[in-house]
Amino acid sequence: MLRDYRMLIGGEWVAASDGGTFESLNPATGESWARVPEATTDDIDRAVRAAHHAWTEGPWAHMTPTQRGHCLRRLGDLLAERSEELGETETRDTGKMFKETRWQAKYISEFFHFYAGAADKIAGDTLPIDKPDMFVFTDREPLGVVAAVVPWNSQLFLTAVKIGPALAAGNAVVLKTSEHAPAAILEFGELVARAGIPDGVVNIVTGHGDPCGKALTRHPLVARISFTGGPVAARQLLVNSAGNLAEVSLELGGKSPFIVFDDADIESAVNGAVAGIFGASGQSCVAGSRLIVHEDVADVFLGRMQKIAAGIRIGDPMADDTEMGPLCTAGQLENIEAQIARAVVQGGRVICGGARAEAGSDMFFQPTIIDCPGPGLDIVDTELFGPVLCVLRFRTEDEALRLANTTEHGLAAGIFTRDSARALRMSRAVRAGIVWVNTYRAISPVAEFGGMKGSGYGRESGFQAVYDYTRPKTVWMNTSDAPVANPFQPR
Repeated sequence: MLRDYRMLIGGEWVAASDGGTFESLNPATGESWARVPEATTDDIDRAVRAAHHAWTEGPWAHMTPTQRGHCLRRLGDLLAERSEELGETETRDTGKMFKETRWQAKYISEFFHFYAGAADKIAGDTLPIDKPDMFVFTDREPLGVVAAVVPWNSQLFLTAVKIGPALAAGNAVVLKTSEHAPAAILEFGELVARAGIPDGVVNIVTGHGDPCGKALTRHPLVARISFTGGPVAARQLLVNSAGNLAEVSLELGGKSPFIVFDDADIESAVNGAVAGIFGASGQSCVAGSRLIVHEDVADVFLGRMQKIAAGIRIGDPMADDTEMGPLCTAGQLENIEAQIARAVVQGGRVICGGARAEAGSDMFFQPTIIDCPGPGLDIVDTELFGPVLCVLRFRTEDEALRLANTTEHGLAAGIFTRDSARALRMSRAVRAGIVWVNTYRAISPVAEFGGMKGSGYGRESGFQAVYDYTRPKTVWMNTSDAPVANPFQPR
């Protein structure tokens, strides 16, 4: 039997206005397990107007920053309490490992706690103006209705880093889930009212890019769009936003370099590389999918990686002893197979893996390492969103830097070396928004993240994100009792 879900609009759980639905698959079994509303353009309009009303006229508009902070803290507490259930739903809907999803759901509560504390720390400035008898200050105001568009992977995390700062700043939100795995966010939506957040402040809609995403991002009442996804959808989003002139931030994934120098702690680097590409089945925006390794240690390094890859237990993502689950969508799987075949034709050599794994449904893929003769292979700069590692060798630091930056992406990078001066030089020179040195995939609500080049622009997480959901207003006050001079009378 399929589980039926509803959308959250204006504080009510509703079906699509025309009754349309679509089904969500469990990647581990290949079977449909949930039925979800397919939002129409009328549904999107209703959600945006509900958010706009909540922002301008509802109780949210009159709550103090401290009161908003209390709501966010309660939301974080509720999320931690429901982490087991939310993790189980996310695993069923995406195929991600349950031991990862339940941990993430609990840790993500810290992001709401962080933004709860930030809500009453948003401040303007007084300006030392160059005019006599003038007191000038800036205030910061919420933007209005925020359209937050999240993909299926890390959906609760990405929801937190979008709506956390948006709500802390006093905005209202329309959150669009991925059509591939919307269930966990819909269940998260049940916590919103329990946290004391008024109706309409958070709305959750489900559907495909057209018409759902298109109608949302072009709506005239949307003031800001925060998008995480692929570059094709991002370019269409920018076209959509030309009409409403909404502010836009984009996080578009990457093909992150994982650079290993000959002086690195090999065991640490190998473990970091394995986690960076095979963790979450490689379905991470920051996956370390380009290994750039010094030629003197390459053979030893790859030998150790092969041994670990061969022993990875692939299977049911709900099982405690499983180490890698399925891919989420058939499109990913087909693209990976096509890209590997093309890489072999172009001179790449499959060291291990390279094929589907026999484990439940057809959605499982083996941990794969491809030795590439140079950066010219298409697969070297194509984000696959799967457990596929491309290997390049280097001799000098300059060559490593050139290989790292020869990409249209710029989201993340990893550097493993014991030389602290080299680590600092490389971290400054690598064209990426996030650089990890002798570690990988660490996150915190305190630290910003985001990309450059083809990986998008704008930053999420960190305190600055709250200011990104506000606009400054400058106020001039004349403190003199003298009347304003008549500009047409000579002085």
